[in-house]
Amino acid sequence: MELDVQKMIFEFIGGLGIFLFGIKYMGDGLQKSAGDKLRDILDKFTTNPFMGVLAGILVTCLIQSSSGTTVIVVGLVSAGFMNLRQAIGVIMGANIGTTITAFIIGIKISDYALPIIAVGAVLLFFFKNKKLHNVGEIVFGFGSLFLGLELMGNGMSPLEGLPTFHELTISMSDRPILGVIIGTIFTVIVQSSSATIGILQGLFGEGLIDLEAALPVLFGDNIGTTITAVLASIGASIAARRAALTHVIFNVIGTIIFLLALPIYTKIIAYLQDAMHLNPEMTIAFAHGTFNVTNTIIQFPFIAGLAFIVTKLIPGEDSVIEYKAKHLDPVFIEQSPTIALGQAKEEVVRMGEFAVKGLEETNNYFVEKLQKHADTAAQIEDAINNLDRKITDYLILLSSSSLTAQESTEHSVLINTVRDIERIGDHFENIIELVDYQISNKVKLTKDAMADIEEMFNLTIFTVQEAIQSLERDDKTYAADVVKQEEKIDTMERTLRKKHILRLNEGKCTGQAGIVFVDIISNLERIGDHAVNIAEAVLGQRH
Repeated sequence: MELDVQKMIFEFIGGLGIFLFGIKYMGDGLQKSAGDKLRDILDKFTTNPFMGVLAGILVTCLIQSSSGTTVIVVGLVSAGFMNLRQAIGVIMGANIGTTITAFIIGIKISDYALPIIAVGAVLLFFFKNKKLHNVGEIVFGFGSLFLGLELMGNGMSPLEGLPTFHELTISMSDRPILGVIIGTIFTVIVQSSSATIGILQGLFGEGLIDLEAALPVLFGDNIGTTITAVLASIGASIAARRAALTHVIFNVIGTIIFLLALPIYTKIIAYLQDAMHLNPEMTIAFAHGTFNVTNTIIQFPFIAGLAFIVTKLIPGEDSVIEYKAKHLDPVFIEQSPTIALGQAKEEVVRMGEFAVKGLEETNNYFVEKLQKHADTAAQIEDAINNLDRKITDYLILLSSSSLTAQESTEHSVLINTVRDIERIGDHFENIIELVDYQISNKVKLTKDAMADIEEMFNLTIFTVQEAIQSLERDDKTYAADVVKQEEKIDTMERTLRKKHILRLNEGKCTGQAGIVFVDIISNLERIGDHAVNIAEAVLGQRH
């Protein structure tokens, strides 16, 4: 019997591992096939909560994980790309989208798992085409998912003879709350509701659990899956924590409603099973689907109420900066190109302020080595890229309007300035990567080197600040000062390189530390160049 227990455990945990790998691999393949458009889908199509629900369904179908979608949403809310109401819509949609895996499992094609894996392997290893490679990942993951299920099923089938297990299922039928707790805990451990629902489908398919006991476990699985988003929101902004809490509340409320109506709901699912001749796995898939769709329909009208509740539970002013373009109204392009140009300038100034904030966060990351600073700087870089696209598109549209000679000059200044600010973002992103390299390779910079870089950082931040102010106020005094400051930055870079070579010769500094040091000051010097470009445009000296 001992050997049987070992075989049972090995088959179950091995099958679970293959199943989780299959889902991840399939999701990765789908994500690559869709291109890196997921954030764009969520950004563009979440104009209202209903569109948010549809976007949530679509993205979750693509990445095969409601937790994954919610984590992306937490990031977008944190970065100010999405407000709480839009996020709630997406989370509701994610819960519906995640049911697709259960329906795939319900198709029952486990017999063909190995040939499907073989087809996926052929596409992965014998074709160099990127698209075919992505399809190979999807097919290989799809086959692995069924192979994992088959192994888990084999591992679970001997449970039928265990009196303890039999007693547990009877207890779960009598006390639904026990089923909910078991489902929640198991999903928290496994971190995938798709996997735990797959296991539940296997148990129900083998006749090891009846419908009355299975449904509460299913509700618990839906609560357990919210833990990933909660973990992702730890240390994030207040808005992100609110989004994660919404996911929990939404599923808990749904579970309470369905537990109260459990006898009726069980009868409905049993009726569907008979009327539609569903296999046991598909019956659980339908139960999962109806739970999430009905829950969304019931709670959708109360999105504002949900937002109100989480705002009360997590109080405080949120520090999220609106990273979306604020001033680019296309109406002005037709009606008043002069106002449109002013709008574009305001947006460019905002973009410049983000660049300054990004530099400050990068400096904090360099000094303190705290991940939160790197994350904030990365989000700001994202925002700068977003504004770069939006402002450039707006200015291109504006160029077809009738502009005066002076307006045309200002128009070209703004186009060039947008490019310079975007490049500043790229340079501080480079510095973040250098600090990442420093941390992961335990590269130590000397106290002198740290102090030198910090001094250069402060000078560079001040110079970029002045450049943006000179643009905002059209102030030639500020602009002239920027040119002087940039000369100081150039001189400082040359001086620091010499000091670095001296330290290297004296053996105070390692080669690796030297690479980090020189690359950081080089990036700072380039940021100074872009600041002076902005200032020279204000002075009218730009070539």
